Amino acid sequence: MSEHISKQFDTELESVRGKILGMAGMVEEQFRDAMKALEGGDVDLIAKVLQTENQVNALHVEIDDDCMHIIARRQPAASDLRMVLTVIKVVNDLERIGDKAAKIANRAKLIYAGGRVNVPRMSDLGYQSGIALNMLRTALDGFARLDPTVAGQVAREDLRLDEEFKAIQRQLITYMMEDPRTITLALEIIEIAKAIERVGDHAKNIAEYVVYLVKGIDVRHNPVEEIEKQAG
Repeated sequence: MSEHISKQFDTELESVRGKILGMAGMVEEQFRDAMKALEGGDVDLIAKVLQTENQVNALHVEIDDDCMHIIARRQPAASDLRMVLTVIKVVNDLERIGDKAAKIANRAKLIYAGGRVNVPRMSDLGYQSGIALNMLRTALDGFARLDPTVAGQVAREDLRLDEEFKAIQRQLITYMMEDPRTITLALEIIEIAKAIERVGDHAKNIAEYVVYLVKGIDVRHNPVEEIEKQAG
């Protein structure tokens, strides 16, 4: 980041970047904990995920407020304005990922409350969540290093994640058709798989924002090939 005449302005921008990276680490851990809770039915871990959701929401509000004050006081232009706008967008997607982690934890709570000792298709969900988590890490690393080239990689992984979700959905629909007694549980698992797929969508958004931040180009809603071209 370039230096400004006002050292206080630099300090404020760095403070916001630091907060969002701290929030990113918190959300990443929350998502991992949610998947561990789903796998083992750990009630303490479920409670931790839900408690973290409150902390993530508080940080969301705090960072948004910081950004609004920077805009009002400093009236940033060009790359500085893009930085502030990108932070606002990234923090929103991080908060949404936290929501999905909380949703997974709540579904785990419902599933295990019914007396189950394991979750069907857990290996598939674990594989799917591994893709989503890798996408999130890659996107956040790109944001931290101001590296727009991660956008193409994350976009390609998002296509793979979408296919994994469709495969799980097809399997569970067959499962329900063969045994109607499994419908309630199968629908819960589909909701979890969809939440994981949405985590990937938000990670993709973050990677695309990095392209906007560094190059001033909005690559949202573009095919993967175009994202790679613009981000390279």
